[in-house]
Amino acid sequence: MAHIKLHNEELPGIVGLLNYRPETGKALTDLAEVLLRGPSTLSSGEREIIAASVSFWNGCHFCHTSHAAAAAAHLKTGISLIDDIKAGLPNTLVSDKLRALLHIAHQVQRNGKNVTGEDIKWARDLGATDLEIHDTVLIAAAFCMYNRYVDGLGTWAPGPKEAYTEMGERMAHVGYGKF
Repeated sequence: MAHIKLHNEELPGIVGLLNYRPETGKALTDLAEVLLRGPSTLSSGEREIIAASVSFWNGCHFCHTSHAAAAAAHLKTGISLIDDIKAGLPNTLVSDKLRALLHIAHQVQRNGKNVTGEDIKWARDLGATDLEIHDTVLIAAAFCMYNRYVDGLGTWAPGPKEAYTEMGERMAHVGYGKF
């Protein structure tokens, strides 16, 4: 049960919070829509991996699992991607550029000041553009906020990863403004 009385206690994670206060929910879903599904040279699947990784590092089960399920839907990898993200992607073929961007995202997740010139150079040397670096940092920062919002208000989350398959498909193929 959430720390506050939500309008619909059956809605999990951020979904119940978006429903509780639609005027802030719209801004949050609009931001997620642009960051994760808007125009970019990074695929939506890659951006969902960044969001899911940051959420895992922050210990936010709902956000990690739902965004990893969305990444799986985009990339057509199957639900096992959820666990592979937790393990650092040892079984998923991703580019070295994405691994460098994930390193930057992890630095942001710990503390934005942890991002170094060497981190940026590494990503650039592997082909990352300024826009991709910008968006990686913003995705990481935004998901730190989303994770703290979800967990700070004590929302509930389904446990098993299989419970997130349909949600991941909806996030990937319908978008974020449709909850």
